Amino acid sequence: MMGRVPTPEEILRLDEDGADRLLDDLERAVPVHPPLTRIPTASVREALVFGDTHGDWRSVREVVRRFEAGGSPRLLIGLGDYVDRAPEDCGQGSVANALYLLSLAARNPDRVYLVQGNHETTRRIPTLPRQLPEEVDALWGPDAVRVTRIEALLERGPLAAVIPEGAYFAHAGFPTLSSAEEWTHAFDAVDDDRLSAIVWAECDVSHIRRGAAPAWGGRDLERFFRSTSLRLFLRGHDPDLTGQPLFEGRCLTLHTTRVFEQYGGVILARLPLGRPLESLRDAVIEHLPTEGKTFDPIE
Repeated sequence: MMGRVPTPEEILRLDEDGADRLLDDLERAVPVHPPLTRIPTASVREALVFGDTHGDWRSVREVVRRFEAGGSPRLLIGLGDYVDRAPEDCGQGSVANALYLLSLAARNPDRVYLVQGNHETTRRIPTLPRQLPEEVDALWGPDAVRVTRIEALLERGPLAAVIPEGAYFAHAGFPTLSSAEEWTHAFDAVDDDRLSAIVWAECDVSHIRRGAAPAWGGRDLERFFRSTSLRLFLRGHDPDLTGQPLFEGRCLTLHTTRVFEQYGGVILARLPLGRPLESLRDAVIEHLPTEGKTFDPIE
């Protein structure tokens, strides 16, 4: 377990030696999760789920405040895309956001799960924009090794996660399955086509088409649910679907960044645990106070 979690502002003030020491600490402490992670929930009563943050550590800090608030311990589940496209008032926000969240995962290895998105799998399937290397250079000078270390740490997160209450968490989509037997081994060897389906595929209700994977629809989701006995899908990726319950309240897209707040706000979801989740009627959606705000630039 790591010690105190540094604030994003402290991360942005690190010199080269301090950055390397933090990376050393994270490499020792951040857990490596299997591609499909089954999250135990017996000791917690609530999960906080946040969507794409894209370097907006100011919004992430509001999520963390809720995660750390008094009362029963909670799970914190991120849905990917923690880097690139950072708001201007976050400075080198991709670096600060990634290292802040990784530090939180190191400090809370059994309660913080950072699912990978397409911006975390860019070493396998290239993603644009890719601003993390530029931000690292701006903070600590040209050093491809530091960029690689941060990317490798983000790759320790799962490609997808499930909880016993019946929810599935992934950045974009899910593997195509025809039986429960296939689900047992669906993440054993994830090739690029399957990876694209998980971190790149749009929902067909979205107007966005990136072309990296076929879009999926309600029938595909229902087939996936039948093969897995899951009932609820929380995802990110398609900003124009933010906050819209789809497919009879069984799919929700979340974005937790001011970069895309014009679509559905800056939101997170609270899921009660300890009983089966049947639909989004069981969830609470919260808008964060960063919504609609611009902050003073980082000096």
